[in-house]
Amino acid sequence: MPIEKGDFILVDYVGRVKETGEVFDTTLEDVAKSEGLYEEGRVYEPKLVVVGEGWLLRALEEHLTKMEVGQKETVEIPPEDAYGKRDPEKMKLVPLRRLTSRGITPRVGMRVNVDGKIATVRVVASGRVQLDFNHPLAGKTLVYEVTVTKKLEKPREKILALIHRRIPVVEAEKFKLRLGKKTLRVNMPEEAFYIEGIQVAKRGIASDVMKFFPEIDEGTFMETIKRERST
Repeated sequence: MPIEKGDFILVDYVGRVKETGEVFDTTLEDVAKSEGLYEEGRVYEPKLVVVGEGWLLRALEEHLTKMEVGQKETVEIPPEDAYGKRDPEKMKLVPLRRLTSRGITPRVGMRVNVDGKIATVRVVASGRVQLDFNHPLAGKTLVYEVTVTKKLEKPREKILALIHRRIPVVEAEKFKLRLGKKTLRVNMPEEAFYIEGIQVAKRGIASDVMKFFPEIDEGTFMETIKRERST
């Protein structure tokens, strides 16, 4: 049965730049390591996608609706359907001291935050820096090798997937759910108590649950601390 809008699915993918073959993103740990993209602390695993929510490029999501679970496809996405064409007006020259005064020593290829906008350093010369405010993938044709690994059907597994999306460093199965007709209680595992940004993550989980499960009116996060007894 084909994937439909609103479905909860898990996908693996490898994203490459067509012109160079360079891998810019992947859910596969072995590919990340072989391509020099591996990030310590990142969890490499199939990505949760609620089809139609914009969690992937729209063109890629639209292609998913032509696929079935277990199917692998190669999807080519032109610049206008990916990150747009390059805009020459987004190339800016700024004085070098504007960056060094903020503690930034620019190097070619470095990504820097300038007045709240992210840019790539293209040239450093003669006391000036050329900054490129285009998206790094602007003007590129992207090729995705994507596999739909699973479709989530039950409310409980969907909620656990939403939790894991916000708190990926803790295994989803360690969160215990009590799901009523209109209520949800989430028992938090101890290893999640002190994660940086955990309160923001819980707020995001609550927002997701309320959005995708309109029948739930109330959610509770439970944190239980047990006394350690000596033997």
